[in-house]
Amino acid sequence: MKRITLLIAVCMMAGAGSALAADAKDNWVKHCQKCHGADGKGETVMGKKLKVKDYTDAKVQASFTDEEAIKLTKEGKKEGDKTLMKGYAADLSGAEIKDLIAYVRKFKK
Repeated sequence: MKRITLLIAVCMMAGAGSALAADAKDNWVKHCQKCHGADGKGETVMGKKLKVKDYTDAKVQASFTDEEAIKLTKEGKKEGDKTLMKGYAADLSGAEIKDLIAYVRKFKK
């Protein structure tokens, strides 16, 4: 009986932890969509201004590794003193960032 109770408690804690983490699509909408667009093409006002990459393009997808994308998402992107993209290390967990990169990879056609 104690084992069953412990197992139930562990499962409930694991479920609560995953409920706290937003899914990749929610994070995309909240943090990325305003520049990169809902479809990843970057055809938004900010995306055009910042000349963001079209993530539906297979060549663009091949131009960076997951590790590079994770680093960029965590640290952001600067050009001189100008911030082109803020870093999300304070806003997203490592797992959420990895899930977000996997979400980006799905835009490739």
